[in-house]
Amino acid sequence: MRVISCCKAVPEEQDIVVAKDRQISFEKAEWKFGQYDLNAVEAGKQIVDATEGQLSGLCVGGKILDNPKLKKDILSRGLNDLYVVIDETLEQADTYQSARILEASIKKMGNFDLILCGAGSSDLYAQQVGNQLGELLGIPVVNAVNKITPQGDKVIVERALEDAIQVLEITLPAVLSVSSEINVPRIAGMKDIIAANKKPVNKLTLTEIEAADYQPSSMIVSTLAPEQVDRRLNILEGESEDVVDAFVKLLSAELK
Repeated sequence: MRVISCCKAVPEEQDIVVAKDRQISFEKAEWKFGQYDLNAVEAGKQIVDATEGQLSGLCVGGKILDNPKLKKDILSRGLNDLYVVIDETLEQADTYQSARILEASIKKMGNFDLILCGAGSSDLYAQQVGNQLGELLGIPVVNAVNKITPQGDKVIVERALEDAIQVLEITLPAVLSVSSEINVPRIAGMKDIIAANKKPVNKLTLTEIEAADYQPSSMIVSTLAPEQVDRRLNILEGESEDVVDAFVKLLSAELK
């Protein structure tokens, strides 16, 4: 079975700087692969271990993907090889543009059985790429998956609904978006990190995948941090009934 796990590079949250004018700066931020995408890579690794298959990684983004440290990190987590599509026009790609680039890349990569995506990216968390990718490829797509059991040319998946566990039988090929509850991503050991240096990295251009004309369907006008508001500190003391009444009055006044 050939599995493709899609992953996205995102800035380290603790390194993001908010200026006084509420502008957000990523200049000092280290980059990493999103936590939800690591769930997709780990899920893929467990599947190929069970089926003696092959796991490929697929990343789409800007020039940050040229960073050797980033590529080594994701390769050390169980991938057999890595495909990257790097172009400065993809640094602000929206979900639909990302899905179309992924679709074109996957068609260039050849045959596959299963595509895995994280629940959402760690920066935007729009939770749309997996569904859009499945629709573009014309194959079954299921999101919020928290268990995958390979079974020949099918997979049995489980989804946690509000008051029940839904079990589905999905014919391959398919696209699955996995939840963060599906696993705990492994931490690469020294042997895995050393082995990552020898794994192939295939760099694709937009021209090669015939996607040079793909444009985003939306445009970011601005991104500002929320306005900072001083916290209020109202301490209510007294008997419980009196305190509850006072709390309700305070809350009601704020909601008016």
